[in-house]
Amino acid sequence: MSGVSGLVVEDLVVEVHDIQAVKGVSFEIGPGRRMGLIGESGCGKSLTALALMGLLPHGVTASGRVLLNGRNLLDLSDKQMCAVRGNDIAMVFQEPMTALNPLMRVGNQVAESLRLHKGMSRAAASARAVELLERVQLPEPDRTARKYPHQLSGGQRQRVVLAIALACDPAVLIADEPTTALDVTVQAEMLRLMDTLVREEGASLLLITHDLPVVASICEELLVMYGGSIVEHGDVATVFDSPRHPYTAGLRASTVLESTDGSGRLSTIPGRVPSLGSFPTGCVYRNRCPRADDVCGTVPLLTAPPGSTQRAACHHPIESDQPLGSGKASA
Repeated sequence: MSGVSGLVVEDLVVEVHDIQAVKGVSFEIGPGRRMGLIGESGCGKSLTALALMGLLPHGVTASGRVLLNGRNLLDLSDKQMCAVRGNDIAMVFQEPMTALNPLMRVGNQVAESLRLHKGMSRAAASARAVELLERVQLPEPDRTARKYPHQLSGGQRQRVVLAIALACDPAVLIADEPTTALDVTVQAEMLRLMDTLVREEGASLLLITHDLPVVASICEELLVMYGGSIVEHGDVATVFDSPRHPYTAGLRASTVLESTDGSGRLSTIPGRVPSLGSFPTGCVYRNRCPRADDVCGTVPLLTAPPGSTQRAACHHPIESDQPLGSGKASA
């Protein structure tokens, strides 16, 4: 593995044309730890990942600190970051067809990273690429290496992307919705494979998704993001079983059948995620929250009650003895 210190993110701010899309996010993933980052689309999850990778589009800026192996990645030049990306920190993207070159055989795409970062010869890199394709459980890896992306299924393409990401034994692996484009059976296989390989490498994993059950199946810690802010943080089992933030409770209820009228319908969170720059002042969730009142016009701190490590940014957090839907009416 390329590093042993894990990933430390401190007060990460991402601005899109002077509007904060990610607001002071901080977290730490130790070596071998697996952390989930969940939230609806438009909450800032993917922008966070792109900031960590140094892949933000033109006009989008990042500040704060992203520490890996003692270096702040946000201070690196483009050339320096190119040497880090794919070597020390790597990413599995949501849609493999956008991550793979359609005009290049998949074996060559895996080998390319090895030649760039490890200085391998063409022959050595090609041989190692076949080994990596076998490691991600692709059938007939020799033959698969000679195929183009369009000749593979969606699940097979995603395994190729995983092989590329793990080729240089990165210290940190970021997986952004890696199973969304796959059917349920292939999703489960992909998650098991990713979990196994990350454990074997001792890498730090940041798994980004909107799906709580996916996080529960593979991660140890959980970050919940809304409006560019972390609204809850704790170990997966505790947050899943006893969420303290109303948004987390809403996500949980929308994935578990908890109908009280016998209809068997899933619960939904009222309203929708506001567009960038349209979130309310104070608590970013207050215009959708059943517990909101005038106090929620001020920004809540991400804090934990005495004796707990489960932090929530809420003026009226759900206590363990309260039903998830109880609380103050909307202001």
